Amino acid sequence: MTTGLSPAQPRALVVDDEPALADVVTSYLSRDGFEVEVARDGEAALRQARTFDPDVVVLDLGLPGIDGIEVCRQLRTFSDCYVIMLTARADEVDTLIGLSVGADDYVTKPFSPRELVARIRAMLRRPRAAATREPEAAPAIAVGDLTVDVAAREARVAGALVQLTRTEFDVLAALASRPNAVMSRGALIEAVWGGSWVGDEHLVDVHVLHVRQKLGDTAERQRYVRTVRGVGYRIGTGE
Repeated sequence: MTTGLSPAQPRALVVDDEPALADVVTSYLSRDGFEVEVARDGEAALRQARTFDPDVVVLDLGLPGIDGIEVCRQLRTFSDCYVIMLTARADEVDTLIGLSVGADDYVTKPFSPRELVARIRAMLRRPRAAATREPEAAPAIAVGDLTVDVAAREARVAGALVQLTRTEFDVLAALASRPNAVMSRGALIEAVWGGSWVGDEHLVDVHVLHVRQKLGDTAERQRYVRTVRGVGYRIGTGE
C-alpha cells in the first residue's frame, strides 16, 4: 500500500469511458496542479494504478468490462489512495455497494468539475500515514479492547489490526477523540470531510456501518460506535 507523504504535485487517475467527460475532469485537475493520467476501462485502470501510484482515483461506476465496483475492490488490495465514484444513477443501492468496497465519496452525474476538485483537495488535506506523526503526538485512545492510535492511524481490537480505509479511520478517530460528545452527521462531515464539502450527509451512515462491521459490531450490539436516535453517533464503552 501507498505510504508516506504525498508528493508536491499530487497524482490523479481519471477512469471513465466517456472521452468528453474525462477530458473536462482532467483539464480542471491539471489546472489545479495535479499530474493526471486517464484510463478508459477497468483493466487499464488497474494496470495504471500500479505504476502511476495515484493519490486519488476518480472512478466511473459504469465502465465496460470490469465495472467500477470491481475496480475499486481490486484497487483496495494494493493501494490506499482516495477513491471518488462517479455514477449516472442516483439509485441508493448502487451508491451503497460502491462505498462498501472502499470508495471514500461519490458524485452523481451531472456534476460540477469545480466541486469535484474541491472535494479532492479537501480529502488530500487529511493526514495520510504514520510518517506524518508529530513527536509529541496524543496518546492512543482506548475504548474497551479497542485502541485508536491517531498518530499511527491504526485501530486494533484485542491487539488485532483492523483494516479500515482512510475515511473509515477518520470517522472512527473523530468519534473516539470526543468520548463524551454525540456527533451529528453535520459535525462528522465537518470533522472528516471539511466545511467546504457539499453532498448527501447520509454518506456518514454508510461509513459508520462499515466501521461497525469491521469492528465486529452490529446494529443491535453497539460496543464501539453507538447511534443516538435523532441526533447522531457517539463512541461506545466497549461493553
